[in-house]
Amino acid sequence: MKQIVMVGPRKSQIIDVPIPTITDDQLLVKVTYTGMCHSEWYPWSIARPGDIFGHESVGVVAKCGKSVLGFKEGDRVTGLGGGGYKEYIVMEPDKTCHVPDNLRDEDAIAEPLACLLSAAMKMQWNTLGDPIAVVGAGYMGLGMISLFKAMGYGDIVAIDKRPEARANALKMGATEALAPEEIPAEYRLDWKAIDTPDLTRDGHKTDIFGIGFQRVMEFTGTEDGLQLAGELVCAHGRLGIGGYHNDGLRTIDYKLWNFKAMETINCHERRIMYEAGLCRRCLMLLSRGIWKFTGVTTPFYSMEEFDRANEDMELHRDGFIKGVVRC
Repeated sequence: MKQIVMVGPRKSQIIDVPIPTITDDQLLVKVTYTGMCHSEWYPWSIARPGDIFGHESVGVVAKCGKSVLGFKEGDRVTGLGGGGYKEYIVMEPDKTCHVPDNLRDEDAIAEPLACLLSAAMKMQWNTLGDPIAVVGAGYMGLGMISLFKAMGYGDIVAIDKRPEARANALKMGATEALAPEEIPAEYRLDWKAIDTPDLTRDGHKTDIFGIGFQRVMEFTGTEDGLQLAGELVCAHGRLGIGGYHNDGLRTIDYKLWNFKAMETINCHERRIMYEAGLCRRCLMLLSRGIWKFTGVTTPFYSMEEFDRANEDMELHRDGFIKGVVRC
């Protein structure tokens, strides 16, 4: 079978490797698509020979171990594990879920959807109709916006540097979409807005609870995006960090975060079996139309186009939101 393997920074090749064997308790899945995750862009750009990527798969069961229940050959499946941009993967039944008949393969790649649902559960509103800000309107930010709309948030303010990202955010349910330089003063509780910090416990010169947002979600993965998201949080508000910050260290104004007594929460998920359950829940929400987040996964690339696909993701060419590789 074919598999994509890195030969160095920004350069891959396709090699032939044996089709994996399975135990009595496993599934062999013929991969249809592997989704491109932006968390792997930076590792691709600095890759070492032999590195492999890919963790967002959807496909068809090619073979069932004789002890496996609930699956049969020909079932469309997705879930967690297996990994890699390759034609066949081994999956564990308890981390695998069926793709509903009314969902297309490219809309049912469950791993990133489960990450979004996990983040959303950490960013619930205090009162139905509360406002929220989302910084970063790439694929994950758009999914978050549409999910926040389904959850019952009211005003959803999207912030992104790119005009096409802001237009996409409005399509996904944002009530307002702004470039960073367009942010109104009442949305931003930075030192300029605070003026002189008051630590006397006699009150504050500024309404630090009335400026900014009680809930802010960051999905940029960049230092300036993280700094901006922190400035949008009001006193005693919550910042959810969903961007994957893997290209270096981050410098933030922690004194500002200290003064605002804001809460920060890492919205990534590492509880594998919990996330596997979220995969199933996400597919149900999409299938029933409760979560309206389909039709955003384009374009489609061949395995030979993998490096160009990463360049397209890097540069957001031709309205790129999320790409998938045919395996």
